[in-house]
Amino acid sequence: MSDRSTTSPAVPQQDTERTFDRLVDEGTQRLGRSWSGLLATGFLGGLDVGVGVLALLLLEEATHSALLGGLGLSLGFIALTLARSELFTEDFLVPVAAVVAKSATLRSLARLWLLTTVTNLAGGWLITGLVMAGFPSLRAIAVESGVFYIGLGVTWKAFALALIGGMLITLMTHLQHSTDSDGVRLVPAVVVGFLLGAGKLNHAIVASLICFAALQVGAPFGYADWLGLFGFAVLGNMIGGLALVTLMRLLQIPHKVLAERTGNAYRNGGREDA
Repeated sequence: MSDRSTTSPAVPQQDTERTFDRLVDEGTQRLGRSWSGLLATGFLGGLDVGVGVLALLLLEEATHSALLGGLGLSLGFIALTLARSELFTEDFLVPVAAVVAKSATLRSLARLWLLTTVTNLAGGWLITGLVMAGFPSLRAIAVESGVFYIGLGVTWKAFALALIGGMLITLMTHLQHSTDSDGVRLVPAVVVGFLLGAGKLNHAIVASLICFAALQVGAPFGYADWLGLFGFAVLGNMIGGLALVTLMRLLQIPHKVLAERTGNAYRNGGREDA
């Protein structure tokens, strides 16, 4: 009985360390992608989320239920998970872990964030334009949804919704890297997609795609209003993802992080390439 009680705490610790190893390995791979690879995965990420936005609008228009709309949005996150495409807000844990472990540089992280953001928005703008052209019946609900996000303004409510959105998407990323099973990875994708849609959380990319759909069919706001929403959402998403999840996860295993940093610094000859 005593032997079991003394050894069992090491099991979750070892699981956390294995998850960190997966994060570092994949983060290094992501940050090492070519320019064309980054452009393609980011653009496809915008298309994948656009599929979820289409499902969300279809279900909300047909049922007038935000809960069912949230289930529709989860389809986009299922597509992201299975297709291995890239979403800007997913990059608050995996590549950051690689940088913290000195397996990659801050410069490569900045390149990933910038290119993924731009290509997510480009892919999202394209697919929402196609959706609005192909589904005229969704125009009213798209405008209504876009007005909701713009109406959040620069308020504590908007910031709180952005913090929660960033926290949830980063938690989803962590949970997905805690397992080798694609089937298990779908569970957090469905749950987080549902919460983002049903709760109308202030997620920079999802809210942007909904606003793009509204803007393309005569919304009572402009691209300058969207840009203000986007900037504020990015700030909240980053703080929620980086401070509330990534930092706390890394603090769970400080010895592992330190060992990884020391080993990589030694292999790199002590160079700090930022």
